[in-house]
Amino acid sequence: MADELLHVVAVIGAGPAGLFATRALAAAGCRVLLLNRDIKPGGLAEYGIFLDKYKMKGGLRRQFQKILSDPRVTYIGHVNVGSDGALTVADLQRLGFDALVFAHGAQGTKYLGVEGERLPGVYHAKDLVYHYNRLPPFSEREFPIGRRVAIVGVGNVMVDIANYCAHYCDCDEIIAIARRGPFEKAYEDKEFEDVEDAFDREAHRQEIERVRPRLEAVGQNPDDLLKALADQEESGERTPARLRFRFLASPKRVVAENGRVIGLEVEETRLERKGDRINAVGTGQISFIPCDTVVFAVGDRVDERFGLPYKDGLYVTAPDASQDAGAAYQVWDPETQQPIAGVYVVGWARRASDGVVGRARLDAETGIKRVLAGIASVPKRSLAEAERVVTAALDKLTERGTAYVTYPEVLRIEEAERARATQTGVEEHKFTSDAEMLALLGR
Repeated sequence: MADELLHVVAVIGAGPAGLFATRALAAAGCRVLLLNRDIKPGGLAEYGIFLDKYKMKGGLRRQFQKILSDPRVTYIGHVNVGSDGALTVADLQRLGFDALVFAHGAQGTKYLGVEGERLPGVYHAKDLVYHYNRLPPFSEREFPIGRRVAIVGVGNVMVDIANYCAHYCDCDEIIAIARRGPFEKAYEDKEFEDVEDAFDREAHRQEIERVRPRLEAVGQNPDDLLKALADQEESGERTPARLRFRFLASPKRVVAENGRVIGLEVEETRLERKGDRINAVGTGQISFIPCDTVVFAVGDRVDERFGLPYKDGLYVTAPDASQDAGAAYQVWDPETQQPIAGVYVVGWARRASDGVVGRARLDAETGIKRVLAGIASVPKRSLAEAERVVTAALDKLTERGTAYVTYPEVLRIEEAERARATQTGVEEHKFTSDAEMLALLGR
């Protein structure tokens, strides 16, 4: 590697998209600086996959370790990039990287505009997932869960939240609320197996019958659902918590008394077919669902304060992206009506809440092909010159007093966590604060 000429690229975000983007860049001969907000890498693969799926997380960690051990890659954790971070987008542009690849995910909160959605006892699913997966600082916050939990949304994240409520909390009832009907569910059947022992089949039959006229009005056959339900085998052991669905209900207001959530008002909806798509249309009829906790599992949005051009929950990419696949990954300046040279987005930073690890990997690898094509005309530099760019970035962090963490230090933290798990007889131990991890490193 010493005598070759190469490009030097900064990747921001070390979740699946950032890590697979880093692998593709390193494989193409680039020198990569990987900057991460969290101390440990992995993003949603580390802090988003359900907490007891140890085998899945272990397999991904082994893949990521290979990527981070590549001599072309320098990992730096505990670095917040953004308008109020240790490094800004403008800082990175001035440091001399040939390209900047933003793969920091969708760190903004998606609100629906529902009255009361910021009350105590109302949570965003991502924050709750981070909490029970022990990601600082979410792991240090309290997320009290009541006896009757309403989850808005019916995707895979809803299943994870229901799993947590049913098996790790003292809940009596979990109600999954969908604007549309049972035929439009977004979760995968395999994922739902994790909550089959809480699923209230009789309540589900009753709910299908309740919405039968509205399903039949758009040509959907409720009997197909009832037959599929009858064909499924009942789970053996049952949890005390019961999971049921409420279809064709659009949240309108979180109701509280004396500062405590007591229920959710929803507008009954009907289905309307528009081409191949089924939409939910409000009927004006309001119903009340008693609950003491509400979780919105409705997807995420990117962080508009980050410092990249932003519009409607996403960073702005070229408006003619449909004509040029590469343009979908290059950040666009709405003021100059030009792409921003060398600045790209991949993964959830490009399309918030789109898919899981496999989709993030594909999007990153596709995006890096566009990055490599974009910098092909940029003169390559010697390894020594590339190292000076990386060193300048680290010097900037030191100058600003940032307690950044290197990958060898991450390995020390993970070794200590494994030792703690062995000592306490648990499958996995995670330090729940940045302070604990930094103290371990002598900071």
